[in-house]
Amino acid sequence: MSNEKVYKMELSKIYPLLVNKAVKKGRTQEAVDEIIRWLTGYRQTDLEAMLGTRITYEEFFRNAPELNENRKLIRGVVCGVRVENIEEPLMREIRYLDKLVDELAKGKSMEKILRK
Repeated sequence: MSNEKVYKMELSKIYPLLVNKAVKKGRTQEAVDEIIRWLTGYRQTDLEAMLGTRITYEEFFRNAPELNENRKLIRGVVCGVRVENIEEPLMREIRYLDKLVDELAKGKSMEKILRK
């Protein structure tokens, strides 16, 4: 799938996929929300409001109030690609979120996931 297709996908379509990945492994929607808030700086009320709109993944990340500086500590492979080697900045942000949700689904503690 091209980057442009991913960027144009609606957050409201992607969010349930992220939550389902975590829930199937015994984690919670609240944990996914905490990860999203940590990564992007959105408040919970902002996130909930956006899920009721047609905001694209691109707009969601480009308009993030405050991308967490510690996100650069995220390392590892998502979809066969090392996140730290992704050159396209927007795609790297998207893959950071994917990696964090993967870590959640694999049972890592929130403290480790949030790089505390």
